[in-house]
Amino acid sequence: MRLLTFIAALIVVILSGAAGVARAGNVGFEEIQVPNGAARPLVVGVWYPTDAPAAPHALRVFTQDVAAGAPVAGQRLPLVVFSHGTGGWYGGHYDTALALAHAGFIVAAVSHTGDTYDDHSQAAQIWTRSAHIHRLIDYMLAEWPAHAQIDPARIGMFGFSAGGFTTLVVAGGTPDLTLVAPHCQTVPSAFECGVIKQAGPGLVSALATLPKSLFVHDARVRAAVVAAPALGFTFGKVGLADVTIPIQLWRAENDHVLPGLDYAAAVDRDLPWPADYHVVPNMDHYDFLSPCSDMMRAHAPAEICASRPGFDRAAFHADFDRAVVAFFEETLG
Repeated sequence: MRLLTFIAALIVVILSGAAGVARAGNVGFEEIQVPNGAARPLVVGVWYPTDAPAAPHALRVFTQDVAAGAPVAGQRLPLVVFSHGTGGWYGGHYDTALALAHAGFIVAAVSHTGDTYDDHSQAAQIWTRSAHIHRLIDYMLAEWPAHAQIDPARIGMFGFSAGGFTTLVVAGGTPDLTLVAPHCQTVPSAFECGVIKQAGPGLVSALATLPKSLFVHDARVRAAVVAAPALGFTFGKVGLADVTIPIQLWRAENDHVLPGLDYAAAVDRDLPWPADYHVVPNMDHYDFLSPCSDMMRAHAPAEICASRPGFDRAAFHADFDRAVVAFFEETLG
C-alpha cells in the first residue's frame, strides 16, 4: 500500500513538473489594428505563447518581458478577449494577460474606440462595446495571421467596470438602461450619472429608445471573468436570464467608484446560476488595474494608483491572476 501511495505521489510530482515546464514558456506580443467597417479600426493588444526569447519592451507606461512579433507556439489554443473600463485602454490589465499567455492562452484586448484615456468622445455610448468584442472575435478566428492555431470552441472573456458590463452583455445579458435616469435621481453622485451629465441632456432620452439589437451577444464565449461591473443594477433577473455560462465575479469591498450593492452584488443576486463570487476586503475600484509603474504614477490621475492603507495591489494581483488562470483552465478545458 505504501508503495502504491509513493507511486501515486510521484506521478503527481511528475505531472506538476510537466505543467510547470509548459507555463515557463515565453510570451509573444503584438499591437494590431482590426478593420471595423466604416468606423475607425480597433486597436488591439495580443499576447500569446511563444518559444522565442523574451526581452523587456515598453508598453506605454509599463515594461513587459515579451518577444515582440514572435511566432505563436502551440495548436488549438484557447482565446480570451479583454474589455477595459471607462477611459482605459487595452494594456490596463497587462499582468493578467501575461499570466494567461504563460499558461497557454491567447489574449486579445481591445481599446474601445472613443472610450480610452486619450479619447472620451464616446464614453457614454456603452452600448457600442459589445459589437467591438464580436468583431474582435471574428477577426481573431478568421483573419489574424495565426488564426488556425486558435480553438474556436474555447473562448473566454474578461471585463472590468464598463468592460464588466460589456462582458455580461456578450455573455447573453440585456440591460434596461431606462433604469439609469431614476437611479441618478436617487443617487446623483453615482459615477454613471457624471458620465451622462458630461454627454449632454439628450442622452437620457436616447437611452429610452435604444433597440435591444444594439446589445450584441456572442455564444462563442463559453466562460467569463467579470470584475466590478458597471451598471449592474440595470440587468435584473430578467436581463441576466440568458447568462448561463460559468462566471467568475469580483467585487472590491471598498469600491468608491461603484459603491454599495448596485453593481457586482446586484449581478451576483440576479444571475440564474451561482457565480464564483469573490469580495476582496479593503480593496478599492482601481486596484483591479495592473500595479502602477513609476511612469504610470507620474502621468495618471492620482486616484488610479492610490490604494487604501494596508492594501497591497501587487500581492493581490499575484493571487488574482492565479485565480483567473485557474478559472479559465477549468471552464475552457
